[in-house]
Amino acid sequence: MTENSDSSIALEFNGLSKKFGAIKALDNISAQIIAGKLTGIVGPDGAGKTTLLRILASLLRADEGQAKVAGFDPKTQSDLVKDNIGYMPQRFGLYEDLSVMDNLVLYSKLRKVEAKNAKKLFARLLDFTRLEPFTDRLAGKLSGGMKQKLGLACALMGEPRVLLLDEPGVGVDPVSRQELWRMVEALTDDGMAVVWSTSYLDEAEKCASVLLLNEGKILFDGPPDSLTKTLIGRSFLIDADENDKRAVLRGALNLPFISDGVIQGSAVRAVCKHIDDAKKIREHCKSQKLNLKATEPRFEDAFVDLLGGGPGGHTPLTDNFDPISHKNEIAVRCENLTKVFGEFRATNDVSFEVKRGEIFGLLGPNGAGKSTTFKMLCGLLRPTSGIAQVAGFDLRHATRKAKSNLGYMAQKFSLYGLMSVRQNLDFSAGVYGLDGALKAERIAEMIDAFHLKKYLDFSPEDLPLGYKQRLALACSLMHRPSVLFLDEPTSGVDPLTRREFWNHINGLVNKGVTIMVTTHFMEEAEYCDRVAMMYGGKLIALDTPDGLKASVTSSNLLEPSMEQAFIALIEQVDAQNGGA
Repeated sequence: MTENSDSSIALEFNGLSKKFGAIKALDNISAQIIAGKLTGIVGPDGAGKTTLLRILASLLRADEGQAKVAGFDPKTQSDLVKDNIGYMPQRFGLYEDLSVMDNLVLYSKLRKVEAKNAKKLFARLLDFTRLEPFTDRLAGKLSGGMKQKLGLACALMGEPRVLLLDEPGVGVDPVSRQELWRMVEALTDDGMAVVWSTSYLDEAEKCASVLLLNEGKILFDGPPDSLTKTLIGRSFLIDADENDKRAVLRGALNLPFISDGVIQGSAVRAVCKHIDDAKKIREHCKSQKLNLKATEPRFEDAFVDLLGGGPGGHTPLTDNFDPISHKNEIAVRCENLTKVFGEFRATNDVSFEVKRGEIFGLLGPNGAGKSTTFKMLCGLLRPTSGIAQVAGFDLRHATRKAKSNLGYMAQKFSLYGLMSVRQNLDFSAGVYGLDGALKAERIAEMIDAFHLKKYLDFSPEDLPLGYKQRLALACSLMHRPSVLFLDEPTSGVDPLTRREFWNHINGLVNKGVTIMVTTHFMEEAEYCDRVAMMYGGKLIALDTPDGLKASVTSSNLLEPSMEQAFIALIEQVDAQNGGA
């Protein structure tokens, strides 16, 4: 723990511990958080991030240890702590049936803002969050990014000295996330201490300091680049352009000297376990006639390496999965697809085709029309006009046949909270027409593949987020669909769980399954064979991930990331439309 002058310390805790039954959520942790800086809290699901924030916000009481927040003790001075902090919970905590302005008024009263000062404060917060044009809109009708900005405005009510943000970037597109960063950086410039819990490691990389938690313990405390530097000489890119990139990744992950690997466009990013393993990966790539080059490490690489590496390349999910034969070369087709709600065109004249055995990504800002398009292709929404086909079946005329060939994992967790995990699996199998020995066999396979055994008697609502997502994916795969629709399947999950999910997805594609996926996590979009970009209900770009990045390359942006490409494409459309 770094020593700092007392005047610069906004938060500190020593020997904090918290148990829930037999589970140690926090285990004797200590750290200091400095005013005027952005501090990230990262870690896998169940690491203790939310528990720590709730203790600091005086919403939970620690079993052992002491903390000081803005100079006050959360145990004995709870009211003073709450007067000096802003807290934004992981789930949207505002009133969805109240307007933006109604929520601001309510929170101003809860924070005891004097009426004579409220009007000026509202104007400042609305200008700061750029929500002024939307004051009459119901909070429930806001996009994901706008909801987070409203949550931030309410958290800033009363001008707190410390701001605690629990995963504010979850479910938010890159453009909106960039807006959140702009606002938070302005707050730290003014001297506020901001704590940002996140599962997105590119966010953590931007923080001045990071606390990395795992199983309730702090594994790292310091600037993110000091951890990233430990991987210099161990990070490589394997050129898979002329090969099956998923097969190259699988082969790399099965090597004993490889700690982690992900797909990055037409290349595979691999991390060696030790610096001496660099020679081994060079020899391996030479023997396989693969081009290899060293690359700069990322904080995410270092994070996964510190936690012991990724999950490897094998997935038991597809061990008993028979290869799927397709009658048609085109697995999904939409032509001039349009959906109108009143006077609002959610999807406007969209056309594309998805080849069998392809991973096809659908990207766009919140409210771009991605989920509406997905729901039409899954038979959950009837198009206003246009053609939607899945596995050769028209969803207008052969809905049942089309649905029997597809699996759908919804954006919001949609299983039954009143039933146990076991009962949800049993129900899903029955819905898809499975019974007898086959039903029991498929359920057993899903329990094994997704490590659900210890949670079978739990309600899905009580599961850690990563296990909620595993259960939802298991239920969507019970009937062996030939086409799988995944609507933000890894939103909010940690990098280790995300890698596990993509191992499953890559394994399914290897068996002939076609995948359509939406995501706000741009590194994840690199796994796709092709990506369609939507904005304002329209299709604005369609190419490979590398093709999209190349399309925005300029003298100011020589090697754009996928996130930079996303933002640049949106800005190009806005510029063409006169900044609309």
